[in-house]
Amino acid sequence: MNRFAGKTVIVTGAGSGIGQATARRFAQEGANVVAADVDEDGLAETLRGVDASRVVTRIVDVSDQAQVEALVQAATDRFGRLDVMVNNAGVGCDGTVTEMAMADYRKVMAINVDGVLFGSRAAYPELKKTKGCIVNTSSISGLGGDGAMIGYNMAKGAVSQLTRAMARDSGRDGVRVNAVAPTLVHTGLTAEMKDDKALMDAFAKAIPLGRGAQPEEIASVIAFLASDDASFVHGLVMSVDGGLFASTGQPDFKDFD
Repeated sequence: MNRFAGKTVIVTGAGSGIGQATARRFAQEGANVVAADVDEDGLAETLRGVDASRVVTRIVDVSDQAQVEALVQAATDRFGRLDVMVNNAGVGCDGTVTEMAMADYRKVMAINVDGVLFGSRAAYPELKKTKGCIVNTSSISGLGGDGAMIGYNMAKGAVSQLTRAMARDSGRDGVRVNAVAPTLVHTGLTAEMKDDKALMDAFAKAIPLGRGAQPEEIASVIAFLASDDASFVHGLVMSVDGGLFASTGQPDFKDFD
């Protein structure tokens, strides 16, 4: 497939996991890609095996509005246009409402929520010109709730609602806004979980497909939502969870605690 030939895509959090797979997927489908992350080594790995003439990297802290605005400017300076903004950068945050460290809370909100807002705000004028789209990375944790991760749940809930709210406003400009909401994805951030057999068994039991996702599986859904194949998909927070959310009405995390 070559669905994005001549188009320009920004992917944040592109130095690992879902973001890395997404940047590569867009490049494979012909896009010009601006891959952003705070991890320079990770971005170097993202470039491995792709056409370097069409993929550039930038060190960007998405919680800094000026850096995000500069990222969008760099993309348009280099490639002349912007068609897709993938707001993917994110971090985790553990703890209950009384146990969560406030510094962790402020960090997860700054990166996971402010970063999406800043990316969408900076990209919007360019996307309006091209009738482009925004794809955000939420989580099933932003649709239901799971134990001892209240800050992460709050942040991803905000991303889900921001996606829906933006869609109500942006349709008149021809800018589509959607989000993916994955369950467990096997990335560097979840690598330690693989060693917890009881936890992995609980996930396998709860997820009808019997496993977590690979980053490439999430990237393929992001690419679909950004493509003309999804030209009438707007305001959707799409669960990409192996049937977990649909099979329970909401995720049941009691076995994971």
